[in-house]
Order: sequence, then C-alpha cells, then structure tokens
Amino acid sequence: MIKRFILALAGFAALVVSLGAVKVAQIREMSAMPRDMPAPAVTSIRAETAVWRPTIDAIATLAPVEGVTVAADAEGTVVRIAVDNGAAVQAGQVLIELDTSVETAQLAAAAARQAIARLERDRAAELRVKNSISQAELDAATARVNQADADVAALQALLNKKVIRAPFAGRVGIRSVNVGQYVGRGARLLPLQRLDPMFVDFSIPQRHLPQLAVGQTVQVRVDAYPDRPFTGTLTAIDPGVDPSSRNIAVQATVANPEDLLRAGMFARAAIELPENAPVVVLPATAVSYASYGNSVFVIEKMKDETGQEYLGVRQQFVRLGATRGDQIAILSGVKPGEEVATSGVFKLRNGLRIRVNNRVQPTNNPAPRPNNA
Repeated sequence: MIKRFILALAGFAALVVSLGAVKVAQIREMSAMPRDMPAPAVTSIRAETAVWRPTIDAIATLAPVEGVTVAADAEGTVVRIAVDNGAAVQAGQVLIELDTSVETAQLAAAAARQAIARLERDRAAELRVKNSISQAELDAATARVNQADADVAALQALLNKKVIRAPFAGRVGIRSVNVGQYVGRGARLLPLQRLDPMFVDFSIPQRHLPQLAVGQTVQVRVDAYPDRPFTGTLTAIDPGVDPSSRNIAVQATVANPEDLLRAGMFARAAIELPENAPVVVLPATAVSYASYGNSVFVIEKMKDETGQEYLGVRQQFVRLGATRGDQIAILSGVKPGEEVATSGVFKLRNGLRIRVNNRVQPTNNPAPRPNNA
C-alpha cells in the first residue's frame, strides 16, 4: 500500500517538473523575441475651426392652417358632386348637392301662404284706420305674416344646407360618397384642407425656453424632398409645459405655394438661434466615449525612456457640443491645428507608439447623403 502511494507521488512530481520545464522554455522564447512590436495604424485629421449657427432640433409634424372633413348638415340623397377628387376650390364654391325636390315644393307652398297673410294684414290695416276692426284683429293678422315669413326662412335655410359649399379656399381630398347615395345628418362627405401656408408642430425640452422667441427662423426638411429645405417662422409658443414630458409645444408657419408639403408629413425642424458660435470640428469617429469622460487621442512627437523620439498619442479629455452629420463640435480640450486620430481609437492608450495611414479615411461630411437613405 505504501509502495503504491510512493509511486503515485513520484509520478505526480515528474508531471509537475515536466510542465514547469515547458513553461520556462516558453518564457525564454518570448524573451528572445524583439521587444518592438509593430505600431498600430490609425487615420488622422487636423482639427479645424468652423462657425456653426446654433440650432434647436426637433421632430415635427405638418398640419394644415385650415383643415376639415366636410359633413352633411341635413339628410338627403346626393344628386350632384361638383368637384373632382384633389381639385383646388375657392371659398363658397359648391361641392355637393343633395335632393331638394320636397323642400322646394314646401317652400312654394309657404311662399303662397306668406303672400295671402300679407294681403290680409294690409286689408286689416286699412280697416283699422277706418276703425272697422279692433286692434287685436290687426295684431293677429300681423302675427300670421310673421309666422309665414319664418316658415319661408326656415325652408330656405334647409334648402341652403342641402347645397354643401367650401367654407374656405383649399384642396379637396378623396370623397366618401357617390351620386345617388343617401346620407344622414353629420355624414362625412369629403376632406378639405388649405395647404398654403402650413403649420409645423413640434415640442422641445423646457430648458430651451429662454432661447425661444416668436419670429425666429425655422428650417424644415422632409424625406420627400431631402435636397430642399423649407424656411419658416416661429409663430406660436404654448404657454404651458406638458407635465408628462416636460416639453413645450411650439408651432412654426412655412409657405407652401407649390403644394409640395402635405398634412401629416414627418419633418425635421431646426430653430436657428441668433448668435454664431466658433467651434473646433472633428469627425465623430475620433471620439472615444466612456462613462468617466469622453476623450480623443492627439498625435504628437514623444520620447521613450532612452530619449529616442517616436510618434505617439496623448489621450485628451474633451467636452462635446452639437453634431452635424458626420461631424461633432469640440467645445474644449482640442486646439485648432492639432492632429487627432480619427479611427481605431478603441485600441489606443496614452503614450502608445502609432503610425499614420490616411489612404482610407472615415467620412467627415456635415450633411451626408447615404445611398440607402
């Protein structure tokens, strides 16, 4: 039993010795390798100063200055549709007519009663002058005239309601009814919108309230026309703050003489602030983002422990500003003219030896237009 234990212990010792020998050989092999590893390649750019007009950016929705869905104010059968879908109309123009045959006949009968009532009143007035009838009889005749006038006016108003007219100038949409269709009171007939000018509705955080003023210029862009900005004016600021989002609703007005913009469009709005701010501009790829602070790597000549000069990087913490396309504003930390690494920053560290290869550089366009956008 003791003999077996001694043999197992000896085997284990031999295994440990052999593993140690292998490890020593690996360490010696690594020690024999050259200490100067290849320097990582990075791209670089010279920091430049640009004058950016500060803006407040927001996501917006377009809305018509005037827009309604025209509805029937009286029931009846559609006998005429006077406009085509999508047509431009003027205020007061006839859109749809309902059947008025019954009301026309009733109006004729009421007009006849009105004429008789007026004749009776005139005769009563003559007789009253001669004191042949009492004042009460004259008053009754006058009341019958007033009632006849009211009946005629009511029927005329009903006839007018069965001729649907445009309440304002604009463009009609796709109608919801056809000729011969019976519609009830309040039935939706067709949409009508005034598209010039257009409202631009959006919300911004409450911290920007001191920077807002009615009359400021607003640039509006929509996906349908990416190369064409629309210039508008800030026209309204809501007096209250939304308690759920702490945002302020604002509204701009933009001209739309060609009817290019349509209600409900998604848009991007940018309120231009009056002051111009000079900033240092770099590609966004140059920034190394971290929870303890954002930084860039400045490329400059350095010296190693032997005094030899080499090209290395110095980590520099920065304060970031607004972004525009591929670019980002550096508010502090980088001076104009300094060379900054723009790619591969995730593998860099302070004092690391590098080499610059600018054959292929990251994009640096303030207004990029990707092919798949």
